[in-house]
This record gives sequence, structure tokens and C-alpha cells, in this order.
Amino acid sequence: MEETATIRLGNENHVFPVVIGTENEKGIDIRTLRQKTGYITYDDGYGNTGSCESHITFIDGEKGILRYRGYPIEQLAESSNFLECAHLIIYGELPTHTQQREFSAKVLRQASIHESMRHLFEGFPNNSHPMAILSALLNSLGCYYPNLATNDRDQDLKNFDEAATLLLSKVRTIAAMSYRMMRGEPFMYPRKDLGYCQNFLHMMFSEPYEDYYPHDDVAKALDLIFLLHADHEQNCSTSTVRMVGSGGANLFASVSAGVCALWGPLHGGANMAVINMLQEIHKNGDDGSKFVAAAKSGKGARLMGFGHRVYKNYDPRAKILKVACERVLKALGRNDPLLDIALHLEDKALHDPYFIERKLYPNVDFYSGIILQAIGLPLDMYTVMFSIGRMPGWIAHWREVAELSKGRIHRPRQIYIGPGLRNYVNINDRNGDGPKSA
Repeated sequence: MEETATIRLGNENHVFPVVIGTENEKGIDIRTLRQKTGYITYDDGYGNTGSCESHITFIDGEKGILRYRGYPIEQLAESSNFLECAHLIIYGELPTHTQQREFSAKVLRQASIHESMRHLFEGFPNNSHPMAILSALLNSLGCYYPNLATNDRDQDLKNFDEAATLLLSKVRTIAAMSYRMMRGEPFMYPRKDLGYCQNFLHMMFSEPYEDYYPHDDVAKALDLIFLLHADHEQNCSTSTVRMVGSGGANLFASVSAGVCALWGPLHGGANMAVINMLQEIHKNGDDGSKFVAAAKSGKGARLMGFGHRVYKNYDPRAKILKVACERVLKALGRNDPLLDIALHLEDKALHDPYFIERKLYPNVDFYSGIILQAIGLPLDMYTVMFSIGRMPGWIAHWREVAELSKGRIHRPRQIYIGPGLRNYVNINDRNGDGPKSA
């Protein structure tokens, strides 16, 4: 017998079907609620609302589980790499040797941008935030490849493979060029003989006639950061991509909107906040103990990098990055005092009843910032790194929306709490000073 749920409004019972996911997560299908009752649900921040069905990522925040297309993140982090995971997330299956070779080749050979795009950078002030540049230039790619950005859903899906590999590749180039522009340095052309992360680091840090050769552990750590950020279910930026795509917008416009959503400090900027916190603790000569005590008392600053909207357990990505962080610092011969503070804070959080009761465990931002700092990236580039990593997920979710045969444009309802009906009064008959201008 099909499971149902009953909602009682006044003296009437209304029955709705229950939907059950692959991992037995359950939801009440209320798509006919307003039609049947005239009511809508009110769920500020959508914390209890499922906006879609998706095949891509499964998260169980209570148990600390993250899987891409059914594969545990721990296995992928141990044995896979970013481009293989990108293929998995976008197409649903791990690639064969032939598929992976062809997919990687497509991505790697598309790194160069149209030469005239270089002049677009000249239109930005040197102090422009790299996320503003990244969003603008990702959107502008649709102008340089109009056959891939038609806003005709069938046509854009027909050319999806080319658009997907183009974005995965060129997002690195645009990011690296943004970094070079910020520093007043000449752009470095991509090289066809380097892998995904090696090429990105080359475009970031090489100088004319002096190539930058990253340590293997550095390139692997960056690849791991990208892999761990590749998708994370219906977060703010991914939901934005899906919403923009639901209106029929092309892939380039949709991921550009995702970059803007990710830019927010409550979303993509969290690892920057962690570094700022650790630096402040170090500057005050604290090992973290005083900072934690002040945070617990409610009189100090918030402890950044702990807790998560979804995870009520240790973020599985944080465990993986902790090991990578220690490996990178050792490879670079650095003894970073910020890591010592971070480890001390983590130990406090894992053993202090205050944090345990509130389920405040380290999240992925806690260690990713230290790795990015060790690589030599300025804080403004941290969200750009997040964008590069999240690109496969955005692409996959856009495709999932575009392929819906009966997909509807996303249009949330609201509860209006403004003034009731009022009649217009001519300006000469209005009394009082009225509201003050801003």
C-alpha cells in the first residue's frame, strides 16, 4: 500500500503522497496543496523543503555521509581525481579508460581563451574582486561560442558535451588571469603538456622564461580540494544554477549566476573567515584557548569553520583535508603556526561538551583555507578556487533541469506581510513629512 500523509486544515483532511528516495529519505509531495486548499507552506530558508529530485549527490548530515552518484567521498578522495569525478558527476558513471582519456583530452586542450577576451580584463580596475571578473567572463563565453549558448534548450543540450568541457577548462584560465591582473603581472598562456592542476598553477605562478614547477603534493592537494567541492547537493549556488536554468537560460549564464551566489561570505567565503580567525588568534598570542572560552561565554567572536547547515557530525571532507594539509606543509618545509592553532581548536571541539552538545564539528572550510594559504593564494582567490571545484556540480545540475520534459520554471510563493489595500492620494493632499529618503 502506497504511503500517504494527511494534513488537517479546519475540519477537512487532505491526503498527499509520500515520496521515498534511494536511501529511504522521505518527503511529503505537496505539489497540489495550493490547488486543493488555497494554502502554501512557509519554510524560511527552505530548510525543510525539497525543491527537486536529483540523481547526483546524497548527503546524510546526521551520519556524516557524502556520496557522488552513490560512491563514498572517502573512496573517491583516496583513489580518484578531479577530472574523473567531474565525469562521474556530469554523466552519472565512472569513465572507462577510453572515455577518461577522451574526456581529459577535451578539457585540457580547451584551456586557451579567445585572444580578444584578453582585452576584457582591461575594462576592470586592477583592484576588482576576482569573483566579479570570473562571473562576467564566464557569462561572456556564451558570446564567443554562440552555438553553445542559444537559450534553446534542445540545441544547448545537443551541444552540451562541448560546453561542459569548455567550461571545466576555461574557468581555470580566467581565474589565473584574474589573479595575474590583480598583481599587475603578464598573463601566462596554458601549456598542453601539463595536467589540470599543474597547468592552473603554471598559469598562476610562472614568470616569463621561468616556469613554476609545483611539488607533487601541492598539485595533489589542490586536485583534492577541487574534488571535495565538486558537488554538495542543493546548496545556495547550486540551487541558483538550477533556478536560472529552469527559465531556459543557457549553461554559461546559469553557472555565472552560481558564481555570484557562491561569492557571499555565508557560502563560499567561509574558508576566508577561518584564516582571518586563525590569524587574529595568532596575533593575540593565543593558542586558541582564550578564543574558545570567549566564544562559549557569548562575549567573543564566533568560532569559524565549525558546524554546518547540513552536517550534524564531522564533515567527512574535513577529515580528508586535515591529512592533506599536514602533507602539504611537510612537503613545502613549512611549520605553519596557524595549523597548530587549528589542531588545538579541533581537539577542543571534539572533546568539549559545549561543542559536542551543539554538534559543532570541523567542516571542509577549516583546513582548505590553510592549504590554499600554503600554496600562496591571497584570500580573495579562495572563493575562486571553490568555483573551479564546484563547476562539475553546477554543470550536472543545469543538465538535470534542462532534460526535464515537464520541467517548470522555479517560482517560490511568499507570505505577504505588507500594508493592506490603500487608495492613492494626490501629492498636494498628503499630510505630514512622509518617510525620509535614504
